[in-house]
Amino acid sequence: MHVIINNSSMQPIYEQIVSQIKASIINNELKEESMLPSVRSLAKELKVSALTVKKAYDALEAEGFINTVHGKGSFITRASHGLMLEEKRKEVESDLEMAIQKGRICGMSDMELTELFQIILED
Repeated sequence: MHVIINNSSMQPIYEQIVSQIKASIINNELKEESMLPSVRSLAKELKVSALTVKKAYDALEAEGFINTVHGKGSFITRASHGLMLEEKRKEVESDLEMAIQKGRICGMSDMELTELFQIILED
C-alpha cells in the first residue's frame, strides 16, 4: 500500500491517510478482505504517530470501509467498494447542486441550466 503524507497540506494527516486508503479501494488497488498494514508498521513507514494511524483506521472502520479483528489486524470489508461508489455519487450530487445554485444566482432559468447540462453531457 502506497500512502504519501503532505506535511504542508491544510488537511490533517489522519484524513490524508483515510482519503488515500479510500482511493486505493475505489481503484481496486486494495481488494475485499485485503489486510492493511498494522498501525505500528504504517506509522513507522510514514514517520507519524501510531495514534494518528489509529485515528485513521478508526474513522475507516466507523464508515464501514474496514473491519478490525483484535490480534489479527484490519481488513477491507466486502461492502467498501459499494460504499465508495455511493460516497462519490453524493459528491457529484453536491457539486451539481452547487452549480445549479451558481446558475440561479446569475439569473439562469431551469431551462437554460438544463440546456447547458445537455451540451456538457454531449462533449
